[in-house]
Amino acid sequence: MIKNLANAVGRRKTSVARVYIREGKGDIVVNGKALSEFFPIEEHQDIVKRPLKVTDMEGKCNILITVRGGGITGQAGACLHGLSRALVELDETNRTSLKANGYLTRDARMVERKKYGQPGARRKFQFSKR
Repeated sequence: MIKNLANAVGRRKTSVARVYIREGKGDIVVNGKALSEFFPIEEHQDIVKRPLKVTDMEGKCNILITVRGGGITGQAGACLHGLSRALVELDETNRTSLKANGYLTRDARMVERKKYGQPGARRKFQFSKR
């Protein structure tokens, strides 16, 4: 039976990522695919790996991530947030370095909703005096 050392949930925009840390040699699996396969852009891979680099945990444990909703950048951000929370759950001493880099803060920025009677969130119909 596979035992989770730590698990946490991370969120960004409309994406939700569940992160599980397990014993292993450093494999990162996202939705059943390798990290490089799920996030083909190098920048997104780097975003996901940032908490591991800060805490010197690269190659020390396997990470299983399931992520749903949103776009690719939001999903990468949700993975970063969830992984950071899981690393704190694994070892409380990781908190200071992760908090200093801002990885434990939930980015609350969301897309503004469209209002009724308007063409968009901020856009208004052109005013006509006559």
